[in-house]
Amino acid sequence: MEHRMPITLSRFFGIIISMYYHDIDPQPHFYVHYEKQKAVVDIQTFSILKGKLSPRVHGLVVEWASQYQAELLKNWDLIKNNAPLEKIKPLE
Repeated sequence: MEHRMPITLSRFFGIIISMYYHDIDPQPHFYVHYEKQKAVVDIQTFSILKGKLSPRVHGLVVEWASQYQAELLKNWDLIKNNAPLEKIKPLE
């Protein structure tokens, strides 16, 4: 299964959370897109590894990721095994 496109896990308040198959970085992470902002966020610490988010967007992402950290880690394992990912509920 070859995927070059991002797999969207969740969307809320215009924020898109995704992962990529064949991502070679061993550190568990996910991608955030919001308007022109883009970042890579660590699943375990919620810190920004690459890119930049406004404090408001980063705060919303951290709030969401802290609620669904187990689901994010499960998807990280799934993606490393080329298995289908599971959608995650949005922040409400």
